[in-house]
Amino acid sequence: MSLPKQRVIPALRITDDAVSKAYYVEKLGFSVEWEHRFEPHFPVFMSIHRDGMQLYLTQHKGDCEPGGLVHFVVEDVAALYEELQERGAFVCEAPNDELGFLCMTVQDPDGNKLRFMEPSPNHLSGN
Repeated sequence: MSLPKQRVIPALRITDDAVSKAYYVEKLGFSVEWEHRFEPHFPVFMSIHRDGMQLYLTQHKGDCEPGGLVHFVVEDVAALYEELQERGAFVCEAPNDELGFLCMTVQDPDGNKLRFMEPSPNHLSGN
């Protein structure tokens, strides 16, 4: 059995699956991999992905609380910033290098934050 490249999948709490799904797909460019409900009109648990990055979105109150923060390592923060601006995503922190590498943060309708980071050449080489 071969393990996937991403071996940890964070879950973020959402309150309105239709609003969150539209935001993640239309504004952030993710695709829905699958959705699960125990019964129609029950809370949803879904898997979304983009460029090899995967997240779970859950309406189940016992899973976690809204307001999480997930970090993603990407190749080009500036290009992603431009794309997400064009898509109308809520960028709450424009690209900056306050953490020692280029990063930006977006926020979803439930207050969850996704921080996209581009490592510096020194960070990639282990220096």
